[in-house]
Amino acid sequence: MHAVTTTEVFLIAMLLIFSVPFLIWRIFKTDYYAPLVVVQIMAGIVLGPGVLGAMYPDYFKFVFSPTIIHSLNGIAWWAVMIFVMIAGIELDLKQAWAHRRESFITAGLALGSPLLFGCIAALGLLLYSGWMGPNSMPWQFVLGIGMSCAVTALPILILLMEKLEVLRQPIGQRILRYASLDDIAIWGVLAIIMLDWTRVGRQAAFLVGFTIATILFRRLMVWLEENDRWFVSLIWLAICGLAADWAGLHFMVGAFLAGAVMDADWFDQKKMDFLRHNVLMSIMPVYFLSTGLKTNFDVGGLAVFAVAAVLLVVSVVGKMAGVHLAGRILNWKKGEASIIGWLLQTKALIMIIFCNVLLDKGIITNQTFTALLLMAIGSTMLTVPVVYPKLQKMRELIFRSR
Repeated sequence: MHAVTTTEVFLIAMLLIFSVPFLIWRIFKTDYYAPLVVVQIMAGIVLGPGVLGAMYPDYFKFVFSPTIIHSLNGIAWWAVMIFVMIAGIELDLKQAWAHRRESFITAGLALGSPLLFGCIAALGLLLYSGWMGPNSMPWQFVLGIGMSCAVTALPILILLMEKLEVLRQPIGQRILRYASLDDIAIWGVLAIIMLDWTRVGRQAAFLVGFTIATILFRRLMVWLEENDRWFVSLIWLAICGLAADWAGLHFMVGAFLAGAVMDADWFDQKKMDFLRHNVLMSIMPVYFLSTGLKTNFDVGGLAVFAVAAVLLVVSVVGKMAGVHLAGRILNWKKGEASIIGWLLQTKALIMIIFCNVLLDKGIITNQTFTALLLMAIGSTMLTVPVVYPKLQKMRELIFRSR
């Protein structure tokens, strides 16, 4: 009898990763409520230990053995590093600065309000065991949960605005400015949470070295032809990720910094879109599966779902309150704040990456991670069904700039 090899089991896992979410997305036509990316995240949960592992533990252990998981994690790490680097490259800070009063007021309130609400919810979770990670101090846990509630997923926001046909319109460009500023704050807060005082010397060395290397790197990129820039950017990504992880800041912080110091106009926009699309299609599903493998319902399914529901309400209400306050200050038209707020509360990818880092560093537990993941899915699935009817009623907002 033929003994199944590790390669064959690996390919069985890859078959599940790519076929299950695609078939669900295509057969049930979920695109209106759940784009393929969201279905892939949900499929990761279903294929994880909480569902497939609980129903068919022997099959789960056979397909997702430690060897296979180790192989999948390597692919997932590189996939998400490329994705985060692209998000960094696409930050449009020039436009944000050109409209700085409106941009800073809106971005500040859109981030600060749900951050505050989320921190209050996290303080409540501290009263119960099983939610704060073993390596966390209370302030790290509270700030981590608060920022998870405040995150706007810039890459997913771009995909959803493309679907709604507003990405290239004035309102879409305004929302990108707000989300770009919040994206910087998210990674800045993550760096603060990750600060390790036992490695403060390494972290100071990283910051100094990164600054010097960035100056030299930018001069090199200006001198290179575009085709060479693509290859050099990947080398730069690996260097920054390695250096940040060595310093104790996590390789995802390095990946974001690697992209943030690059100029979008160094690259052809169509090629950048093509790269992001292919990363999402070909290797990011592996990351979603590896994320699903970290889910855990051991605290009790009802408790995890209850916490997820509370965090979802906190996140949405906090975001809407902040954006509506910005609308009052800036004298927006009626209904404008609602559309912008619902789009900015989109989470999914960036929040999942953020929470993965918190889990890896022991700031949160698997149960907390599961609740946050469920919250991110719910948040993203709400966006298009809520925003689309509002846009149909207020088509003039699409063409109105600020």
